[in-house]
Amino acid sequence: MPMPKHILPTTVVGSYPQPEWLVNRAMLSKVVPRTRLHDMWRLPAEHLEEAQDDATIVAIRDMERAGIDIVTDGEIRRESYSNRFATALDGIDGDNPAMIVARTGNTQTPVPRVVGPVKRKGPVELHDMQFLRKNTDHAAKITLPGPFTMSQQAKNEFYKDDEELAMALAEAVNAEALDLQKAGADVIQLDEPWVRNNPDLAKRYAVKAINRALKGITVPTVVHLCFGYAAVVPGSNKPAGYSFLAELDDTIADQISIEAAQPKLDLGVLRDLSSKKIMLGVLDLGDPAVESVDTVAGRIRNGLKYVSPDRLVAAPDCGMKYMPRATAFGKLKAMCDAAARVRQEIG
Repeated sequence: MPMPKHILPTTVVGSYPQPEWLVNRAMLSKVVPRTRLHDMWRLPAEHLEEAQDDATIVAIRDMERAGIDIVTDGEIRRESYSNRFATALDGIDGDNPAMIVARTGNTQTPVPRVVGPVKRKGPVELHDMQFLRKNTDHAAKITLPGPFTMSQQAKNEFYKDDEELAMALAEAVNAEALDLQKAGADVIQLDEPWVRNNPDLAKRYAVKAINRALKGITVPTVVHLCFGYAAVVPGSNKPAGYSFLAELDDTIADQISIEAAQPKLDLGVLRDLSSKKIMLGVLDLGDPAVESVDTVAGRIRNGLKYVSPDRLVAAPDCGMKYMPRATAFGKLKAMCDAAARVRQEIG
């Protein structure tokens, strides 16, 4: 499908709110699961796929109606952005989890154990992509968890070090990405929030792992960074800058996606990414109110002080999974209207 021709296209980071009839949102709100959380789904197995299909169509239509140029499937079939893919691989034991300290540093969280060579048994998100392609004529994006982040969300009990594990995960991600590209993905995004969480390790091998994961992908690619879901990490706890950003200029990804609205990021950092397009977070998902078109247009204009219009893509800060659906829709519509306004101003 055609990518948008106009400047300042709009997109989403990936997830959209799942309906209350599909998932137990109260249960979901407490965790970002690393292992499978089958109890979260409200429907019995025999009805689950049809229900997920229907909820996916609702998400796609909401994005189209809001005016989003590059839509996703809303990640409706996932319990979290990463666990579905990670736990589908050979060599990963998700049924007997290990406990590690969570990213926020204060709670223990169950994670899958790596107990053998990590390999992709078969496609994981291929049906998601085929379904999305069949149900929209917009440009379509699909997201995959990044290899570095997955290596940090598991207990390595097999490889000699985390780098070896990350490279094995990168091969699995790459095999999946090549299938998704064949299935009609117009954009492929890797979610790599943990590079910011552990910048020293990331400096050693994250770029290498990301590049291995994107090898041979010819459609536009994105690496997404964030400081954590607004529902889980309040804005007051978010730093004003990224500890691992300039390094991403060395990846083969075309775009870097950064959360900028909620943490009120100093956008001077964008100068470090001169070779990339920037997917700029212009919706604060920690704010329960729907921003005005003026507010969002101001954030887009702020980005344009550092990035030329042909290099800027407008997006929310992060996935929208934890918000009420009416709020998510209102925010997306405000963003699309704001992008249209700024486009007009630029002429």
